[in-house]
Amino acid sequence: MSITGIGAVTGYGWGRETFWAGVTSGRSAARFEPGYGLEPGTGGWAALVPEGGDPAYGTRYGRAVFAAVDEAFTDARARGWEPGPRVGLVHAAVLGDVRHRRDFSGPAGESFRGRDFLRLLPSTPASVVTQAFGFTGPVMGVSAACSSANVAILQARLWFAAGLVDDVVCVASDLSATPELIRQFAKLGAAVVDVESLRGCRPFQEGSRGFSVGEAAVGFVLSRGSGRAYATILGGAMNSEAHHVVSVEPSHDRIVDCARHALADAGVTAAEIEFFNAHGTGTAQCDRAERDLLTRVFDDRPAVYSMKPLAGHCQSASGAVELAAAALGYERGIIPAPPASAAAHPRLLNGASPAGPGLTAKLSLGMGGNNSMVVLGPGGA
Repeated sequence: MSITGIGAVTGYGWGRETFWAGVTSGRSAARFEPGYGLEPGTGGWAALVPEGGDPAYGTRYGRAVFAAVDEAFTDARARGWEPGPRVGLVHAAVLGDVRHRRDFSGPAGESFRGRDFLRLLPSTPASVVTQAFGFTGPVMGVSAACSSANVAILQARLWFAAGLVDDVVCVASDLSATPELIRQFAKLGAAVVDVESLRGCRPFQEGSRGFSVGEAAVGFVLSRGSGRAYATILGGAMNSEAHHVVSVEPSHDRIVDCARHALADAGVTAAEIEFFNAHGTGTAQCDRAERDLLTRVFDDRPAVYSMKPLAGHCQSASGAVELAAAALGYERGIIPAPPASAAAHPRLLNGASPAGPGLTAKLSLGMGGNNSMVVLGPGGA
């Protein structure tokens, strides 16, 4: 299964090339936003998707979902892909259109029309996409917290294996970074809003305080043949820790099991993994878990990087942002890693680095104990 088209809407702006220019610049997408501080009325740092998109597709959330799919579809066609008769759609999302829902539940909701209400339904963005492009394969939503994008990719792979589809479009979206939500993450000790992202979010480095919140909608066209591939999905795995609604299970055994099953499913050994695309939130728990995983499974061999200091933690879309960076990196010969700013893990990449043809393990961890890993290689791997 290959990634043959990519579309991206992120804190850097609208479009795949805007995203790529942003991450390769080494500068964070986070900006100082009024109202996003630790206390109401104060400012703080967040990587919010700016206004944009086609007004015909409703709210900023609806516009971003459609734009990500539209760009991925157009990109894949330009790369020689022709859709088969059964194109499936997997939409990875958790909170959906938070701002629109907030308006609906407040005084303004009294004036909502039927169309305004329908935009709140989780099925609406997917329905709009299938109608616009004529996708008649299976359609479903995936919700696995911050692991949702990886899980959507794995769901697509299951559809291919079952013979249910000819092609699959995956889109992962999260534009939920309201001031109220970010403050709750900050109160949990996970989000950092009072300093610029690269200063506060430093995964695998000393002094990291957590993550900077981001937003994104990212689309992929997945195929088995036609089109020039950015990257190949070799396999993956997912499991649950059954431990806690937020905290990581301290033995890390289930994360280790997930990684080992992902490698087995991909038919590769740990020694063949050259790059570890980390979940990399920069929290103490995540850092401990991923360092342990690197030692126990990979013998600390792969080069390590996290995209969250750059694009922010985009919640249910975070894995898609990070997979897009890895896939684009294979074709363009660059791993868009953020610059390091403190004492770090010995294998942490320091800034944009050459990308060889070696395999990548992409780990995503979701609140509630949702673990997932996808193994990918360059197009044609």
